Amino acid sequence: MTLIEEEQLQLTQLQTLKGHSDRVWGLAWNPVTGADGVPAMLASCGGDKTVRIWKQRSPNSTFDCSEVLEEVHTRTVRSCSWSPSGDKLATASFDATTAILEQNGNQFDCVASLEGHENEVKSVSWNASGSLLATCSRDKCVWIWEVLPGNEYDCVSVLQGHAQDVKMVQWHPTVDVLFSCSYDNAIKVWAEDGDSDDWRCVQTLNESNCGHSSTVWAISFNTTGDKMVTCSDDIAIKVWGVDIAKLQSGDTNTSWSHLCTLSGYHDRTIFSVHWSREGIIATGAADDAICLYIESEDHSVDGPKYKLVHKKEKAHDMDINCVRWSPTENRLLASASDDGTIKIWKLDSMP
Repeated sequence: MTLIEEEQLQLTQLQTLKGHSDRVWGLAWNPVTGADGVPAMLASCGGDKTVRIWKQRSPNSTFDCSEVLEEVHTRTVRSCSWSPSGDKLATASFDATTAILEQNGNQFDCVASLEGHENEVKSVSWNASGSLLATCSRDKCVWIWEVLPGNEYDCVSVLQGHAQDVKMVQWHPTVDVLFSCSYDNAIKVWAEDGDSDDWRCVQTLNESNCGHSSTVWAISFNTTGDKMVTCSDDIAIKVWGVDIAKLQSGDTNTSWSHLCTLSGYHDRTIFSVHWSREGIIATGAADDAICLYIESEDHSVDGPKYKLVHKKEKAHDMDINCVRWSPTENRLLASASDDGTIKIWKLDSMP
């Protein structure tokens, strides 16, 4: 068995962060904080139209709200994402814009506002190098933006293929391949055509190839990028795999295949899923619970198996909209809820 399999795990609540006056939709850990003596930094966004920045007072200490950004958007802020360098924060809003906030000392300045979507922007994601940004919207479109010098952003492609509201966009962690999931129950894989520089859909994952039977809400990848996990209104999570050597060699047409389905652990819609660098999958759902899963050493002939290792009932008082593992601190998890709070959890081994 792996070391994780040998442990009895539990989530211990470290802190409740209060300040938002409406539901909290999104969370993002700053990727260059939380290690080497640098206190961790976390961004949150919500229905109160604000973005909040939370910082630890010192490494391994509690979090305080260091900044409230109140005039960036005029409607709900649905998603936030740090650039890989940690100096910019992108925020997506129901006001149909995506803002780029740049850290200037202890303050954040809005250096760009990206317009073009017809209505609510639901998600924003940076690629691994920080050279591309993706956004998606209720208008059924996915936009890809090239990051240019001088805080300029140029739309290089508008991707149309989903039949309904697009809930989330997420770049692959090592290759410039983009994934989107939608109210149309599908996950689409987008890659650049090397001959024409146009972006195109290279694969659609839906119920016909073991995909979800209802709205797909979120996508996450393991550290190596050879596996992806998705969650849905069908109250299931699905794990997908790819030949990572082929993908990294430039074969962006390499197909993703269904590896396994986990169901029966949540009672209502699973809104969020996130894979930790240690290999632990976390889910947050409308049943107010957080579930944790790991890959089991007991593989079947059909492929890998995953098992539930912990369920935190009533982790929040209302729906859990987002769960995010810290990218630098092992076993530190943040969750956001309709109850207006953010909770910081530590995954501990039971005595």
